[in-house]
Amino acid sequence: MNHVTIDVQIACDAAELPSEASFEAWVEAVLHHLNSTTETELTLRIVDPEEGLALNQQYRNKTYATNVLSFPFESPIPLPINLLGDLVICAEVVAKEAREQNKPLIAHWAHMVVHGTLHLLGYDHIEDDEAEHMEQLERDILAALGYADPYADDHADDQH
Repeated sequence: MNHVTIDVQIACDAAELPSEASFEAWVEAVLHHLNSTTETELTLRIVDPEEGLALNQQYRNKTYATNVLSFPFESPIPLPINLLGDLVICAEVVAKEAREQNKPLIAHWAHMVVHGTLHLLGYDHIEDDEAEHMEQLERDILAALGYADPYADDHADDQH
């Protein structure tokens, strides 16, 4: 079994946040699916729309708060631990998307953590073939966790 250490930073007043154990289980499910056996650390920061907008504007030149931002860690020197990087999730955006897409909130949180963790591991969805591969990984991982296909009713306005 993988061992994940997550530094959870809650920087908003959102209700109905998943437990730290849920966050760890979701990241571990990604690592297990990819046959990763290394101990892993990452930071998960849960933010309000203002901070989400500021980060999305600064790093992606987008003028809206998005659901999840991934910042992979790249060390200039070898380290004795595997630092994946930082995930920033905007709780209000996740809740709004779950309502709009008629998805259980916990399932959408799981999807955002899985999606963001895959980004930290180098997966992307810029090209169509990359997107198909990444989305299939997400489907498989979420299915193993007991969640429905997040793309079953794919919405063109999703902001990943």
